[in-house]
Amino acid sequence: MNRLTRAEEQVMQILWELGEGMTKDVISQLPDPKPAYNTVSTVIRVLEKKGFVDHKAYGKTHVYYPAVEKEAYASIQFMGFMKDYFNNSFPRMAAFFAKEKNIDISEMEEILKMTEKEINNLKLHNDE
Repeated sequence: MNRLTRAEEQVMQILWELGEGMTKDVISQLPDPKPAYNTVSTVIRVLEKKGFVDHKAYGKTHVYYPAVEKEAYASIQFMGFMKDYFNNSFPRMAAFFAKEKNIDISEMEEILKMTEKEINNLKLHNDE
């Protein structure tokens, strides 16, 4: 899966939030100053060529929707980030964020609980 540019990711975030929409709907969600209609339309068409967006046609009107789930994209990007910056080591990454964000004990415990829950979910799925 390709990485998205900042503009493409911004449009995808909006489409993930909306579920579907026309170009004008995406523009309405963008911060001021609003980009030109043609600029946003071009970004959407590029996303469609990359396989991230699809559309339904109603005459000349196109309603766009995500063809890739947000979680799937986030997972791939996260794994790439962890590989590129932390040598594929989750403990290194967790230690980095704990240090940089000055995480307190209760936050660390919450992270551990969430991690244990996900590990248990994986075990259940693998046992089926």
